[in-house]
Amino acid sequence: MPARDHYDVVIVGGGHNGLVAAAYLARAGRSVLLLERLGTTGGAAVSTRPFTGVDARLSRYSYLVSLLPQKIVRDLDLSFTTRKRTVSSYTPVERGGRPTGLLVGGGPDRTRESFERLTGGTTEYASWLDFYGMTSHVAERVFPTLTEPLPDRDELRRRIDDDAAWRMLFEEPIGAAIEARFSDDLVRGVVLTDALIGTFADAHDPSLKQNRCFLYHVIGGGTGDWDVPVGGMGALTDALALAAQTAGAEILTGHEVTRIETDGRQHAEVTYRTGDREGAVAARHVLVGASPQVLAALLGDEPPTPAEGAQLKVNMLLKRLPRLRDTAVDPREAFSGTFHIAEGYEQLASAYAETAGGRLPSAPPSEIYCHSLTDPTILGPDLVERGYHTLTLFGLHTPARLFERDNDGAREELLKSTLAQLDAHLAEPLAGCLATDADGRPCIEAKTPLDLERDLRLPRGNIFHRDLAFPYAQEGTGRWGVETRHANVLLCGAGAVRGGGVSGIPGHNAAMAVLGM
Repeated sequence: MPARDHYDVVIVGGGHNGLVAAAYLARAGRSVLLLERLGTTGGAAVSTRPFTGVDARLSRYSYLVSLLPQKIVRDLDLSFTTRKRTVSSYTPVERGGRPTGLLVGGGPDRTRESFERLTGGTTEYASWLDFYGMTSHVAERVFPTLTEPLPDRDELRRRIDDDAAWRMLFEEPIGAAIEARFSDDLVRGVVLTDALIGTFADAHDPSLKQNRCFLYHVIGGGTGDWDVPVGGMGALTDALALAAQTAGAEILTGHEVTRIETDGRQHAEVTYRTGDREGAVAARHVLVGASPQVLAALLGDEPPTPAEGAQLKVNMLLKRLPRLRDTAVDPREAFSGTFHIAEGYEQLASAYAETAGGRLPSAPPSEIYCHSLTDPTILGPDLVERGYHTLTLFGLHTPARLFERDNDGAREELLKSTLAQLDAHLAEPLAGCLATDADGRPCIEAKTPLDLERDLRLPRGNIFHRDLAFPYAQEGTGRWGVETRHANVLLCGAGAVRGGGVSGIPGHNAAMAVLGM
């Protein structure tokens, strides 16, 4: 039970953003109570041992870090590090009846040679350098603004100071830029995937939600690098929980908030349930790390219509990495970066069209990476010695609507066809490489959007809580992008402007709003 009945701040939800807010506010001398529904903190940024009797601690839901500013790590004195992957990506394909692929990483010479081997010339690689030179410029200008008060549209455009980049990312569907700059179908697809992670959209969607997704995937850290969290994602949230508690914040798990009442200014009351008991605490401010739909329900408002999540998350443990049909690439290189499957440009368009028509994609696009190649600490010493590895797969174009009639059956069908797409590029079936748990079952688990809604209360399984927004002020967004219609109730989760991904940015910004920064 809470040690007191009134706090400066009550935080609803112990995901990484709620923990960031708690740590900042407690360090600033505010009395803080954080209430988490589940038995542990961390939300989607946790590490667990999903396979019975197996010492493998996997990042079960979110799994890579890009958007977390080093400013937050420094400000909160976090004991947390990341490692860069030596290879950015590998994309297998069959050309002229033989297996080949595109390897990005291992140095500029290696990447250039891979482009030339795939395309037979130098044009695509030159276009690649030019395109990502442009996005790097945008990243350098935009990323620092994410922990500042929201700029308006014109101010952000002035900061970027590149009309072509602004038009490409903020005004025209990203498909137009990709088709104008690249001619190879596989290269086009590799570029487009960053616009589709967790976002169900076509390359030419006029809403530009694919552009917003692409932007957040290429600006992280000011470089766009996607790094591996050492110790798994749970290492981050464990460090955040320790920082918050060390600063004086109280954290209670197993406490589900059921109602928020507020005068809209300086007083609020938060009602919660723990077991079969109900309690309430008062606060000047309430920060909510849950989705906008949950916030509306807690306030008694009409919830906004949720945007669908559109991904399949698969965790695996292997006895060994599988051999590739493309013998020019070592599997350790191919799987240490993002391994793209069925993600050619036309394949992505076909998968979208099938899914928009209400069918599971016949060739499901997905991407895979091996955490343990970069960070073996997530495996027990015995597993490391025996050559075991993890694989994380993230499937695209699988919106929640496809699973409503039969979630279990659709999950099984989709997993089977997804792995078949991978097997087409392997020299041996993946099934023969899977480890087994203590009960003899294959070490593989899959999560659909509806599974994520059930497990984590992500609305319709949307990993961003709602469609991402461009990182500039619009009508009603407020100074920090966390404000609601109640001055003393703030969003501090992924549903805030500049939310989504493992970033801590909404938590930081909500704390700054409370502190009047």
